[in-house]
Amino acid sequence: MTAHYDVLIVGGGIAGLSVASALAGKCSVALVEAEQELAYHTSSRSARNLIPSYGPAVVQELTVRTLELMAARDSELPERVLAPGSFMLIGSEDGVRAEASGHMQPIPHAKALELCPALVPESFTAAGLDTGAFACNAPLLLADHRQRAEGAGADIITGARVHSAQRLGSGWEIGAGQEAFQAGVLVNAAGAWADELAVISGVEKLGLQPYRRTAAIVDVEHPLPEGCPMVAAADSSFYFRRDGSDVLVSPSEKVPSGPEDAKPRPGDVERLVARLNQVTTLGIRGVRRAWTGLRTEAADGIPVAGFDAEAQGFYWLAGQGGYGFQTSSAMAELAAEQILAGQGPAGTDSPASRTAQALAATRWSIRR
Repeated sequence: MTAHYDVLIVGGGIAGLSVASALAGKCSVALVEAEQELAYHTSSRSARNLIPSYGPAVVQELTVRTLELMAARDSELPERVLAPGSFMLIGSEDGVRAEASGHMQPIPHAKALELCPALVPESFTAAGLDTGAFACNAPLLLADHRQRAEGAGADIITGARVHSAQRLGSGWEIGAGQEAFQAGVLVNAAGAWADELAVISGVEKLGLQPYRRTAAIVDVEHPLPEGCPMVAAADSSFYFRRDGSDVLVSPSEKVPSGPEDAKPRPGDVERLVARLNQVTTLGIRGVRRAWTGLRTEAADGIPVAGFDAEAQGFYWLAGQGGYGFQTSSAMAELAAEQILAGQGPAGTDSPASRTAQALAATRWSIRR
């Protein structure tokens, strides 16, 4: 038996789930996920912070809109997804100036030490503060998207890896796991596997590149005070934030990888611990657990949301890099609008808005 839908979404991370909840009830929707559980890969390995000053201009724009949409949804939930926080960048004067944006204000050295007493004063000379950042309860957000999608009639199927997809007539025929599907629109929200899905579908890949990013929860002798901002080095060599009486840390590495179930490599966390014990007074005593996720990017570092240039009905929702959660609701809003509006003949889709043009799969800067 072949199941028929208006839209089939491939990928059960934050991108796929958020667009499923945005589309459900407006058209017939199914979501297929290769793993036995949703959000198994990158979406379960996020630092879970939404930072308006983080990323290129269009990402910051999407972040602000996502925060607006999440705040509106929070007003309807018994438990809030968002918790106010702040984000502090430290480094040299030139380094902080180069990485700061309109959402971040420079602060005196003494103020930075007041906000994060664990910093060794000689380890940095300049700092910037973004007071509009939020911590995100990622499991609650993911569960809410799933509940909203299924509540509005969407079907979610796990353990269903796509093994075939082809354009036939006015739609797509897809084989996933033991199931067969037909859909007018195929949404590629497959994360690190987005280019692989394109190849399976006979669509030219975009050259999306997954990069490794490791994080760990560490036990410390001197816990960070409540209200301490998340702290990141302007040279992208580390970040850390409070995690109860522990601390979440990351070496912020960006190492190319193939699509895989990534694991920490020997030495990565140990070198980070040694570095942080030099530039802070945390007194890291041990590693409770460590993990590695994949951040997948286009050549220009901008997420992709739009119909393919040639393959009609093939919609890219990929390449979010490290901005997946903080852009998710805005990306889903845009994607749902475009999908529901439909697409003209292959290659003639012309998004009207500046944001849509910046994210389009047809933009010239996307190819490597």
